[in-house]
Amino acid sequence: MKKLFLATMLLGLFNLSAQTGTSKITIHADQGKNVINKEIYGQFAEHLGTCIYGGIWVGENSPIPNTKGYRNDVLNALKELQIPVLRWPGGCFADEYHWMDGIGPREKRPKMVNNNWGGVVEDNSFGTNEFFNLCEILGCEPYLSGNVGSGTVEELAKWVEYITSEGDSPMANLRRQNGREKPWKLKYLGVGNESWGCGGSMTPDYYSDLFRRYSTYCREYDGNKLYKIASGASDYDFNWTETLMKHVGDRMKGLSLHYYTCKGWSGSKGSATKFDKSEYLWTMGKCVEIEDVVKKHIAIMDKYDAKRKVGLLVDEWGTWWDQEPGSHPGFLYQQNTMRDAFVAALTLNIFNKYTERVKMANIAQVVNVLQAMILTNDSKMVLTPTYHVFNMYKVHMGATNLPLEIQSDSLVYNNRKVASVSASASKDAKGLIHITLANIDTDKDQKIVIDLPNLNVSKVSGTILTAKSIDSYNTFDNSKVVVPAVFKDTKLSKTGLTVTVPAKAIISLELF
Repeated sequence: MKKLFLATMLLGLFNLSAQTGTSKITIHADQGKNVINKEIYGQFAEHLGTCIYGGIWVGENSPIPNTKGYRNDVLNALKELQIPVLRWPGGCFADEYHWMDGIGPREKRPKMVNNNWGGVVEDNSFGTNEFFNLCEILGCEPYLSGNVGSGTVEELAKWVEYITSEGDSPMANLRRQNGREKPWKLKYLGVGNESWGCGGSMTPDYYSDLFRRYSTYCREYDGNKLYKIASGASDYDFNWTETLMKHVGDRMKGLSLHYYTCKGWSGSKGSATKFDKSEYLWTMGKCVEIEDVVKKHIAIMDKYDAKRKVGLLVDEWGTWWDQEPGSHPGFLYQQNTMRDAFVAALTLNIFNKYTERVKMANIAQVVNVLQAMILTNDSKMVLTPTYHVFNMYKVHMGATNLPLEIQSDSLVYNNRKVASVSASASKDAKGLIHITLANIDTDKDQKIVIDLPNLNVSKVSGTILTAKSIDSYNTFDNSKVVVPAVFKDTKLSKTGLTVTVPAKAIISLELF
């Protein structure tokens, strides 16, 4: 009996919903003015583990069904997400990557050792042509992370020329020789990555001068316009942002920021699938702390750039846990639970709110690495809970953000309060209102009264993502543990909408 009682108590932490809380949301539909940049829903693909090889690229001769070497199941899943931008080739890998090793006949491309990620041999069979062709297939913007750490100014300049020049120039002709007559379009160019760390261990003053130098020689060919992005701060390094805004200013179009929901960079980061309620609450608190971090970086940028010409790009974010047992320690392969889904939902709601300055975000990473959309194992593929959040939230891309106010109770862990309810609202070009809601409480349902002043709404449809437990996840053998379902627990009135959101659930609503 004692064991049964303890088991029941544990289930009460994660599985049972015995109470109902009450929250209120007021949406100011008449105050919407900022378009939610679709690039906030961007992705990141690094030469790390099996993200590229086995995850996206298998080669034309693979028994895994593919289109010109890209595996079909992953292509179709990414097309469904309508991903707006894809960052490549890193990450830390970018500042050791020499692009000319990854062009020409694949059998003649030189190999290299991937010193950052596991010391494995990189055969360079996926290079510039393969990446830009992938972006064309997916219909997304390429975001190139250039090598400043170990590369030369000439090398980066020639890469831009190879990709974008239409002229009778050595690099344009080399591209033609490699099978691509017309240039690609390149909008987003990152001038280095994590230059304070793996990208060169630089000071912000030194990097500021390097950015000015390298970016000068990255020319704009034949009508191609470059959005040049400086390597920005990690987390709470506000001095890095201050220095770059002071010394680089609007010579850059964007400034990056990296923020991981992670316990630290030494020792155990914790299991992706085995955690207790206190670890879950810590994760929620660390996740939403990104709002304060973003606000502080924005305040510094506003001091030097009141007209907000320079965008803030959170081009690496997401959860970082210990690698799955039995997997390569340098491959950063981790499972993905409902806890990760909440990190995605809460973070995207925050990014939508600050869309006037936050111009792009790229979750790390798209396949098989960290908080991935997709996991693969040979011919098998599974969609993660995070994938489903992105699919539910994609309705916000390019829509007008609607300011809102939330009144809800909070969960408390170590004196840190986290609101039980997170939300975002937008109005698309067709006039449809979309609301995304997340109830992070594992015990209480939330009855949410949504005030919709000056809105004429006659119909609501909804989708819900939840599971039996907050640590539930999809596997290759059971891919339907955490999947979206139709949601109908809504009630319209003359003044608004009442929604009962179950405990540990994420909702997407469409109002007609």
